[in-house]
Amino acid sequence: MGPAVATPARPRPPAPGGSLGPVTPVATRVRRIALVAALVALIPVAISFVSMATRQSNTALNIRAVEWLRENGASEIVAEIESIYYSITAPSKGGPTLKSLPKVGYGSSGSNTAYRPPNIEPFIKPALPGEGVWHATRPTLEGEAPLLVTTVRDQPEYPRVLAGVSWINTKKTHLVYYPGREEPAVELPSRGPSEVPPQLRENLLATFNSAFKLVDSGGGLVYQGHMYAPMRNGLATLVGYSDGSVNIIDWTYGATVPAGMTFARQNLGLTVNEGKLAPNIDNTGEWGATLGGAVLTWRSAAGITAHGDLLYAAGEDQTAASLAKTLIRAGAVRAMTLDINPYWTSFITYGAPGGRLPRNLLPSMERPATRYLEPDDRDFFAVFSK
Repeated sequence: MGPAVATPARPRPPAPGGSLGPVTPVATRVRRIALVAALVALIPVAISFVSMATRQSNTALNIRAVEWLRENGASEIVAEIESIYYSITAPSKGGPTLKSLPKVGYGSSGSNTAYRPPNIEPFIKPALPGEGVWHATRPTLEGEAPLLVTTVRDQPEYPRVLAGVSWINTKKTHLVYYPGREEPAVELPSRGPSEVPPQLRENLLATFNSAFKLVDSGGGLVYQGHMYAPMRNGLATLVGYSDGSVNIIDWTYGATVPAGMTFARQNLGLTVNEGKLAPNIDNTGEWGATLGGAVLTWRSAAGITAHGDLLYAAGEDQTAASLAKTLIRAGAVRAMTLDINPYWTSFITYGAPGGRLPRNLLPSMERPATRYLEPDDRDFFAVFSK
């Protein structure tokens, strides 16, 4: 017999689970439990997102998705993305100035009004034709204009940046606060129509946006004479009274609603007080829930004059300070910031009774001029002639 031939050993098949070794039944069970637990944990998140995406709204889905992220633990991420975006898209300093201004209103204000505010002194000279000059919003209202509008280049370092400003004669108008379909997010006995009611549009002169969400500003709300969100002392507050007068005040009443007060909407602190800029106006953390006060973005603000008339200002690539300075030049003795970002900033005038011929204060405003003639998600103000 010849020599025995050794049979080569067969290679052992790799153990299940690869180089980590065999997967025991216990490990498999743990992984499955973890996967199921993760899926179960995601169910409420998915339900919340689907509920947000499918409920009735006039806000674009991408905007609602961002707001949903902000309200569900991702506010810091959203804020960082927004800050990066606005830093990239911010205008360069200097460069050529505008050659003309967009047309606002119809002609100049009449000379026989009981009181006519002085034109706004331009920040950049020489001024462009019509810059800072008040215009009536209807041809028929020039003589006794209850509401005037103008535009002004309010930042010399950015000569192409424009702010729109409106002056509202509170003795000839009546300001009404309307809750939106979703904001303010408090329990109200009735949210109302969330639009300017059709039967009231005959005397409608203008509409404009309200302020931050209450959850972002930490402010309170008085509606129809009752407090529905706790008012905080030291916050800027736009208030209206049963006699038709309005004011912007530093709230000092605590949890008490003064007699005759019909509405009060709070938002951050005063940007202007006694005709001067707030000492902390350059503190970037004070004037925006996510963007602070120095980031150049769409912003809006309201002011009150020594005559008790209401001012509104808004514009693209604004800071809290730039709008505050604009309102001071327009005559504000006190002022407050309203909402920010292009999607939420609206001031609309109506060139004819019945809410007809709506026009945005600035052509670059993103939302349509019919915004408040249909139910809107956010609260807003409407100006009616008396």
